[in-house]
Amino acid sequence: MLNPAAGFVGEVLRGLFRAILFVRRPRPIHSRGRVLRGDISWIAGAAPSGIRWIDERPVHPVPVVARLSRSVGLPAALPDIIGLALRTDAAGRTVDIELASTGLGIPSRYLLLPHRSPSHARYGSLLPYWSPRGPILVCARPLTPSEPLPAGGRALDEALVREPWRLRLYHATPTGKWHPFAQVSVRLDENQDDTGLRFDSVRHALPGADTYPWVRALRQPSYHLAQDAPVRQRRG
Repeated sequence: MLNPAAGFVGEVLRGLFRAILFVRRPRPIHSRGRVLRGDISWIAGAAPSGIRWIDERPVHPVPVVARLSRSVGLPAALPDIIGLALRTDAAGRTVDIELASTGLGIPSRYLLLPHRSPSHARYGSLLPYWSPRGPILVCARPLTPSEPLPAGGRALDEALVREPWRLRLYHATPTGKWHPFAQVSVRLDENQDDTGLRFDSVRHALPGADTYPWVRALRQPSYHLAQDAPVRQRRG
């Protein structure tokens, strides 16, 4: 059953995104980002989640495209909500994971937390996936690099070229322990044109997972508006 409160908040967010689009197109948030490319390797013997994409571990690494961005677009000297989106393929089907800088504890896993450096942040899905076993959250935690990543600018680009950025993916129940299941390794992509790169973890959900109706009502009105904005702009 649809939660009326979620529907109301979803429409409020849609109105906010519409207002921002008047001054910032085609992305009202995360307007500037870095495209990364690498692979995901699953961890043998990882704890099951109930989501097929997580539990049915590929033998070989799977290619991944990622986008690292600052939500508001504040200068690198200031903390910002950092976004990390991952895209891969499962049996010819696009799979997206959208994460943002949050905490990992309770209640911090449900709170957006600003950071300067991408390597100091923890990245959570914030909203749960539906699974046959119940709600599941996903997060990514950077592994300790030889040097912390710079906050932005050319220094960040050079660091992402010099060595891979490695993160570990985890799953958890809403109040449970985080269980590692895969590792991501990415570098800065030579092609930084992200014009057509649009992530949507509802439209491109994890195989074996689904979206709760209240989650869809909360986030999709503003997502549809933002992702369709470039198309309408071209036609106008």
